[in-house]
Amino acid sequence: MTDSWLRAAETLGSDLHLELTGAGSRRAVLMRALRDAIRTGRLAPGTKLPPYRSLAADLGIARNTVADAYAELVAEGWLTARQGSGTRVARRAEPLRPAPVRRRPPQPHARPVLDLVQGKPDPSAFPRAAWLASARRALNVAPNEAFGPGDPHGRIELRRALTEYLARVRGVRTEPDRIVICTGFAGALRLLARVLGWSGAPADGPAPLAVESYGLPFHRSLLADAEVRTVPLPIDEHGAVVDALSGPTARGTGTVLLTPAHQFPTGGPLHPERRSAVVDWARTGGGLVLEDDYDGEFRYDRQPVGAVQGLDPDRVVYLGSVSKALSPALRMGWMVLPGHLVEPVIAAKGQREPWTSALEQLTLADFIESGGYDRHVRRMRQRYRSRRDQLVAALAEHAPHIRVTGIAAGLHAVLGLPPGTERAVVRDAVWQGLALEGLAPYRHPECPTPPVDGLVVGYATPPDHAYPDALQALCRTLPPAQTP
Repeated sequence: MTDSWLRAAETLGSDLHLELTGAGSRRAVLMRALRDAIRTGRLAPGTKLPPYRSLAADLGIARNTVADAYAELVAEGWLTARQGSGTRVARRAEPLRPAPVRRRPPQPHARPVLDLVQGKPDPSAFPRAAWLASARRALNVAPNEAFGPGDPHGRIELRRALTEYLARVRGVRTEPDRIVICTGFAGALRLLARVLGWSGAPADGPAPLAVESYGLPFHRSLLADAEVRTVPLPIDEHGAVVDALSGPTARGTGTVLLTPAHQFPTGGPLHPERRSAVVDWARTGGGLVLEDDYDGEFRYDRQPVGAVQGLDPDRVVYLGSVSKALSPALRMGWMVLPGHLVEPVIAAKGQREPWTSALEQLTLADFIESGGYDRHVRRMRQRYRSRRDQLVAALAEHAPHIRVTGIAAGLHAVLGLPPGTERAVVRDAVWQGLALEGLAPYRHPECPTPPVDGLVVGYATPPDHAYPDALQALCRTLPPAQTP
């Protein structure tokens, strides 16, 4: 009999999947399939089997064959049969358990138990009750068409909610028709790479995309996979040095990717003069600014810095998501596009593009409009500010020689290290059970300035009860003060 997955027991309102394989009579093959299903736990003890007439009809075999198989398995102890109760899997027929894993002594490279890696909000802080309430309200009022084929623009309810929210909180100037919902920043960057091409005339070679000299390596890899060449802009305490866009290294560049609200990962907002300068550069040369507003809501020293997009909506693409404010598990972000890019982006998404769930979009729309999103962000801003303060206090007490920067905003800070010590500190952190990243992976391979040793410390992820231990482990890994 050929291998196949056969379905039975439809008269009981449930499915029974049996893999009939191997040689032998039909009775033998059926018995072997039932034993395997019971042994592996697919048929749990107490499960009622279909009447043999139903199973025989579904499998296309004689009723007597199924009856004989049932009877023999009852005799073997695999099944039980009682008048009026039908045939069931025997209670004592337990599935096989996997062999116990031999425990090895802890190794220094074992998975760390304390997580100070940047970029991840505290998963325990997700507002489950408020999100569930929004989901219920959204489902109750959702139009029928919301359960049909999706709109590549995204749900209009969410785009309207974002139009109001982004204008109020981030100073973004837009309208619902210029917002496209996507699966996050990475999904947006892939779409823009497809639409914009970032390639010039063949004689001139591909036009590069300018990026900050320190940034997320995943984004550079994504662009490299799309065959996009990137050129780094120097950064200093005022953010990206945008004047370099007119220099020889960035010649021919028509697009620049920036993190103006909070330079990633070194920290600090883009200086007001540079914000104006990069918009003027885009206007003069017909260029485009991609604004990654990855954690713009989380500023602790004063009101958040508004979006660059507000200076010129026709020359800036604003990119945002809920990955820092809510959870990366939602896979939900948005692009606020210049008018001329909306249709090309929609065409690039296509009718089979993996989209964010329409139900989650409706839930987020309600969450924003009901004020739940604002309340959650305010609560998390206070929580993360307290985490930031605890980090700064621990360093002041145990490692006052370590300089910490980028603490005015965001979910991480940068710790300066003595030259040549970064690799050893990251290695030693593993012995402390600590997940920690150095600054080196964030540096562009063609960065025009010498490398700087440091740590990128994310303070959002550990639960409250584990955070003090994480800070103690961090301080133990830091190098001592250097003697003159």
